[in-house]
Amino acid sequence: MNYLRTAILLAGLTALFMGVGFLIGGQTGALIALVIAAAMNLFSYWNSDRMVLSMYGAHEVDHTTAPDLVNMVAGLAERAGLPMPRVFIMDNPQPNAFATGRNPQNAAVAVTTGLMERMSREELAGVIAHELAHIKNHDTLIMTITATIAGAISMLAQFGMFFGGGHRDSNSGGTGIIGTLAMVILAPIAAMLVQMAISRTREYAADNLGARIAGRPEWLASALAKLEAAAHVIPNEDAERSPATAHMFIVNPLSGRGMDNLFATHPSTENRIAALEELAREIGGGGWQQPAAPTRAAQGSPQGPWHRGPASRRSGSPGGSPGGPWG
Repeated sequence: MNYLRTAILLAGLTALFMGVGFLIGGQTGALIALVIAAAMNLFSYWNSDRMVLSMYGAHEVDHTTAPDLVNMVAGLAERAGLPMPRVFIMDNPQPNAFATGRNPQNAAVAVTTGLMERMSREELAGVIAHELAHIKNHDTLIMTITATIAGAISMLAQFGMFFGGGHRDSNSGGTGIIGTLAMVILAPIAAMLVQMAISRTREYAADNLGARIAGRPEWLASALAKLEAAAHVIPNEDAERSPATAHMFIVNPLSGRGMDNLFATHPSTENRIAALEELAREIGGGGWQQPAAPTRAAQGSPQGPWHRGPASRRSGSPGGSPGGPWG
């Protein structure tokens, strides 16, 4: 059902894009819009991952520079049946993460330093599993396409404002002006609504699959509660400068409101946690409890509590095995 809904929304977004082109220049305008969309999507297909990683100043890490993080990603990727993605760290105090790449063979997972500092090992595993679920579901490509088309619709609407919809009857007078203004205002809003609807649909799907990959839905639920609280008080300046990328993160990096309405980039965090609790009951997880406040040691550790050594990493694991299913 999620894939069907996403396909319908993508079709609607494409139709809206072609409609704006038609309003500007009739059949010729629609054809030009199609050519522009194809060119933009082709460029985004090959370059979107590099662009967004550069935008956030992400630097790639490996087994030498961040062994625990890379090993965790490798273990979870193996559980998910995915090729090993590239791993990046963003120097950003807000705990957050995203995945990018045109397909599972050319994917990357990026986490902030804030995420590594504030999450337990189990919570971090839940977040990474969520991002791997986006990769497995090919959401990274879907979200790139939707962002590209939505941006193109806004661009065409502004273009139409200057040219006034040249295919319309020149005698339309005020009606033509009103129609042009309506197009300029309403088309980008409609595109934004469709884009956000697609994003929210994919988040629920990634929560579900990510929880199954990690094996414990309560890990992701606990992480989401912490991420939501932190987004209210810790700004993400890079995201503020590039709000069009907000939908890529696991929680909204701009406001962290979590309101389940037409203008929200993400579903309500409460609803996401409730869905994960239901999944935990379904697959036999232990449910979720309000996470305790981080200890002074955890707050002061630059790599987070999961990086302090074998004894610390293995203590308190909710899973049946000491280190959890990811090692």
